[in-house]
Amino acid sequence: MIVYQVLPRLWGRGRFSDWKVPAFNYVKSLGADCIWYTGIPRHASGKDYVKGDPGSPYSIEDYYDVNPYLADDPDRRLEEFKALVERTHAAGLKVITDLVPNHVSPDCTDVPTLPYCDYDWTDTRKIDYSAPGAWESMKSIALFWAGLGVDGFRCDMAELVPLDFLGWLAAEVRRVHPSFIFIAEVYDKANYRPFLKDAGFNLLYDKSGFYDIARGILTEGRSVCALSSNWQELGDMQDGMLNFLENHDEQRLSSPQFAGTPAKGYAALAFGALFNNASFMVYAGQELGEAAPESADGRTSIFNSVRVATLQDSPLPHSGNPVLQRYRAILAYERIFRGLRNWDLCYCNADSPGFNPDAHFAFVRYGGSGAWAVLCNFSSSPACADICLPPELRSACGKGCPPELRLEAAPWDICIKKFL
Repeated sequence: MIVYQVLPRLWGRGRFSDWKVPAFNYVKSLGADCIWYTGIPRHASGKDYVKGDPGSPYSIEDYYDVNPYLADDPDRRLEEFKALVERTHAAGLKVITDLVPNHVSPDCTDVPTLPYCDYDWTDTRKIDYSAPGAWESMKSIALFWAGLGVDGFRCDMAELVPLDFLGWLAAEVRRVHPSFIFIAEVYDKANYRPFLKDAGFNLLYDKSGFYDIARGILTEGRSVCALSSNWQELGDMQDGMLNFLENHDEQRLSSPQFAGTPAKGYAALAFGALFNNASFMVYAGQELGEAAPESADGRTSIFNSVRVATLQDSPLPHSGNPVLQRYRAILAYERIFRGLRNWDLCYCNADSPGFNPDAHFAFVRYGGSGAWAVLCNFSSSPACADICLPPELRSACGKGCPPELRLEAAPWDICIKKFL
């Protein structure tokens, strides 16, 4: 699926009520299946230990409340959030929110049976899951949000929480809500399989795989061969990956500290979203070329009340934005390719005319609805390559599959050609 991540406080006026039919249609124009509303549970603000103003969305002060600043009428904030969930569902989109199971604000007192111990960061304290009642307390919190209509959680810093607890929690929530989605913020590849197979998570960040490799290609000249290696290493876990080029923790793709321009990211976008059946996440503003010019480090702050120009008054007037048009065109293929098989063509094209094995990535998606060849050009020069389709692929695709295709792509861009 495609996940659209947004901090509601950065969108338009920063209110739940900014999310109406036009905003949902905008998100759906990117092929999104769900919206991850980041920073909904009430966090600490206005305290000496708080980072910035209004503070970190991950320093949770009250697990059973939402942030008053997101509501038009703060006294009716939970009702306004429920209405947001209902509007999102009416638009045909799922709702993801944060579950923060590792730490709380030092002033979190709403759950006395949720004990905490040492400090994790300056504005949080770590939850002690060895203490009596801790598991049941977090289960009650999870079921509270599921009961509001939330369809899934993105579990913050999941690797710092006992895996047996997370597996138990997922199973307990699914007893009541069988299709509930669990997404883990995971960085150590050694933890991928346990989170997917043992704890039953649906999706994991592939930060240490796709993201780090793509960043290395775009900023350090790393060979695209690493993309094939990562795919082979992940094997049967690939469908459980959530690929991304931006999120609230990372530098903006278009910022000077990363790619420097949105156009340099189109090939990486296409690979991350189209190469196989992994899911993909777009961070609000990424599709408009947001470069975080107000930031000193290329990140849109999650701690301070900043104004993000592309997201003010909602991004709806930006329909003529060329970056948005390119994102829509590339991501439109994600739904077309869903469920199709994939075939990495790099291994058999190292010596093909015009093909640069360090800068070009070619693959095929094929199935009952047809076959498409894709060339991703991770280079500042135009690409024109005669791509060989091996006999095994031709046999799998069926009658009419050609032995070779010529594919051309602009610098840092892609070519998609339907050939069956």
